[in-house]
Amino acid sequence: MLSSASNRVLTFTLQFSSSLKFSPKTHIDYRPGSLHSSIMSSASRSSPREALFDDSGCGGPITLEEWQRWGCVSPVPAMVNAVIQDLKLLENNIDAHMVFGGNGGKLQEDKKHRAKYETLADSDKKFQFYSARQIACRLLGSRGYLCQKCWLPMEDCMCSKVKPSSLWHGIKFWVYMHPKDFLRQNNTGKLLWQVFGVQAATLCLYGISEDEEIMWNAFKDAGKAKVWCLYPNHNNAPKTVQDAFSHQSSADMECAYSLTNKDRPLNFVLIDGTWSNSAAMFRRVKEQAKLAWGEEDIPCISLATGASAMHKLRPQPSWDRTCTAAAAINVLAELQLLPECSTHGLDKQAEAVEDALVVLLEVLTTRRLRMGRSITRKVRHSRDIC
Repeated sequence: MLSSASNRVLTFTLQFSSSLKFSPKTHIDYRPGSLHSSIMSSASRSSPREALFDDSGCGGPITLEEWQRWGCVSPVPAMVNAVIQDLKLLENNIDAHMVFGGNGGKLQEDKKHRAKYETLADSDKKFQFYSARQIACRLLGSRGYLCQKCWLPMEDCMCSKVKPSSLWHGIKFWVYMHPKDFLRQNNTGKLLWQVFGVQAATLCLYGISEDEEIMWNAFKDAGKAKVWCLYPNHNNAPKTVQDAFSHQSSADMECAYSLTNKDRPLNFVLIDGTWSNSAAMFRRVKEQAKLAWGEEDIPCISLATGASAMHKLRPQPSWDRTCTAAAAINVLAELQLLPECSTHGLDKQAEAVEDALVVLLEVLTTRRLRMGRSITRKVRHSRDIC
């Protein structure tokens, strides 16, 4: 959405189809009201929200410091800043500010970026542009509105209620997140680096080459035997934690960890996105595995899942599916049951994530009640795993 200094708001709405292509339909809506009435109120997520501006319009490029405050560890993605630069030029050309949000919280797009997308001949470049576009708009629309650590509105910040914990050095989590889940308030993957820190639980954004390069370099360095995906892969029978690790003796596992020290732990990939998006994300993981090791097969672990705290607000479509934080809790709890892992305090580390999950649920519930919204979710809205 673009807003001018006059009493009218000009809205450009462009939605992506499931194939990641731009929709040809552009909706233009003239609505009466001042600029101030178009800025999102802190009490309503569905109203439009203007980005935090300075004299440079849309706020200028994302700096490394700002990027990493959101939980990222990579350099600032070049394509994200390229998108932001294009938005800034668009603002200058039409003498208006970019506004984010709107009905249903959908991104407000523009014709210029649709045209640029259509000029990209390479499908991977289109995919990367799509991801960068999603992330750039979320970053700009969240400036001055969301806490950069917990991704909640400033008045609902939960950071002071989360107790940090150290994750055992033999384990590392990778939160492989879809761009549409980046900066989502009810995302649970973010809790992992809030509790354990960004080096123990690292964010990797799907389709962002800088992030994916860091993750796959770490995997190739560790070796395929130390990379596990927490995903219910129905094409190959996934192993349980007991199947995957109990055959190793305590001495064998301790020797492996001591030889690799802290640089090559067991890497657990948590796919963080809606269930409808997760299949494409898992396919990309398999494609990258083939490039790295010559075969698509990547070991998957099936967890003994159950209802997590977030099921009260976001029910899952089946019992073998749970939120991202709950998946991390389950793998830690199941590893704790193995004699070779029982001395590493994994149960306490799982409890720390569970406590953070409860805090998030309480904050989201309080916010929804304050806004006069239901605290239960209908079945048609229950396809999220993040």
